[in-house]
Amino acid sequence: MKLLSYNIQYGFGADGVYDLARAARVIDGTDIIALQEVERNWARSNHDDQPALLERLLPQYYTAYGPAFDMDASHHDGSRVINRRRQFGTMILSRWPIVWTRLHLLPMRRMITPLNTQNPALEAMIVTPLGPIRVLSIHLAHVGVQERLEQIDHLLALHARTALTGPPWSGADDEPARNWTESQSEPPCPESAIWLGDFNSEPGSAEHARITGQTPYHPGARYAQGFTDAVAHLGIRLHTHEKIIAGAKRLRQLDHGFVSNDLLPHLRHAATDPTQIASDHLPLWLELA
Repeated sequence: MKLLSYNIQYGFGADGVYDLARAARVIDGTDIIALQEVERNWARSNHDDQPALLERLLPQYYTAYGPAFDMDASHHDGSRVINRRRQFGTMILSRWPIVWTRLHLLPMRRMITPLNTQNPALEAMIVTPLGPIRVLSIHLAHVGVQERLEQIDHLLALHARTALTGPPWSGADDEPARNWTESQSEPPCPESAIWLGDFNSEPGSAEHARITGQTPYHPGARYAQGFTDAVAHLGIRLHTHEKIIAGAKRLRQLDHGFVSNDLLPHLRHAATDPTQIASDHLPLWLELA
């Protein structure tokens, strides 16, 4: 089973060219895909509805879109209001049905400078060949460590409550004539989870340590209810982003795949492709079997 985390920078490549189809070609063939920076109705991307375009470019996938940043983009046609929303968020595509989803809006801080925007984590429950797994497409804040730590703590608290919260619907339908569940029984809500996304932080950072439970004193610690960095666990070194900092090119791994510890025996490989230029980020693949 092959998974992909990919910040597609709303279709703009490392060469500055807008070409969503180029990003779709990178995605094609992967089993489960977690995308970040997918948008609707922005002038910079021709007012495209990118989730709809990706569905047309990749018709073999089930999809779910979770916008966090949302503003009015409506206009008038005579006396009629043409309702339209300008949105920016995360998306999940899957070869298997996406049984349910939840959109989590992550904590944020009001800024004076620079610009800050609402960040999301889109949670999708997929019954995979390895069983039911909750896959999250996560995009953490770019503005500061403290905000990212708050966001991670929020996600860890949600994860810890998985068994208590359950799926988006549970219990017996006491109004069967209204058929609230469309005759679907209570779905799975497993503790098994994979976090994929742009975490805007590197291995060894405070954010990375908060997710994995590692500290400088116990670098190999793995907690029973925690997450393990798939790339680090496999002993692989890679980068997913390049940036010029203080006049020097920095190769950074900002994109990660964290797996709940019950899935570690299934982890086989992790890789990226430095030749891809469909985004300013590189795609990160994980393979489980």
